Amino acid sequence: MIEINNLEFSYGPKTVLKNISLKASKGNIYGLLGENGVGKTTLLTLLCGLKKPQGGEIFVDGRAPYDRQPSLLADQFYLADEVSPVHAKAIDFARENGVFWPNFDLEKFRTVLAELEVDSEQRMDAMSAGQLKKTWIAFALACNALYYYMDEPTNGLDIPSKAQFRKAVTRYTSEDSTLIISTHQVRDLENIIDPIIILDNQAVLVCATTEEIASKLYFDYGTEAHPGALYMEQTPGGCIQVYPNTTGQESKVNVEAFFNTVHAHKDLVKGMFKL
Repeated sequence: MIEINNLEFSYGPKTVLKNISLKASKGNIYGLLGENGVGKTTLLTLLCGLKKPQGGEIFVDGRAPYDRQPSLLADQFYLADEVSPVHAKAIDFARENGVFWPNFDLEKFRTVLAELEVDSEQRMDAMSAGQLKKTWIAFALACNALYYYMDEPTNGLDIPSKAQFRKAVTRYTSEDSTLIISTHQVRDLENIIDPIIILDNQAVLVCATTEEIASKLYFDYGTEAHPGALYMEQTPGGCIQVYPNTTGQESKVNVEAFFNTVHAHKDLVKGMFKL
């Protein structure tokens, strides 16, 4: 389990994270959403131990990430938005670097890479941006880690590759793995991310499952305007509206519409989803 208590971090005089508290349990793929500059990447780098908290604390199964304990490093993988074009063939890179993860599976790397349609004999520094990103994704999944922190993993991927990514993540991570995926491309991932975390300036607005979201908000895909709508967006043939679920009806959560609802009514929605 990941436990974050009153976390704070600043870049010089600019406070990015303040009094952030959060718990993330095993076996979930969390979607980390927020506007530019609210600290999503900073939070991921704090979680994996690349940065040290300036206030508060983080524990991953009782261990502080910044202590860089080998046992924790072996259990985690951080996939940055911008990945390195290593001067080596993909298979050689995997063979040489997989040893740092005790559960690394070279055959799994080959399998995932093949499903992502990348040649394992190709040099990584000669790959396109999309091929390179998919190579790093395959390497990450082959590490068989318990904790994955992924920053904008679908950036640089074309439409078929995004579908391949979703399929690979759900197929090749264990039931005990915890994934926290930061993304602006909500529609790329909304079918696999649950729960949803929404960061705001120095605050966590929401951390809730889609079931919890649907119990409090109703997502209407009709054609008639609802007088109590908190958010409305025109769609081909109608509109999507979000309003308080006062009758207990079931509806399908639209993550992008939910994010826009939260952004438009921060205090109201934060009150609905008390952390």
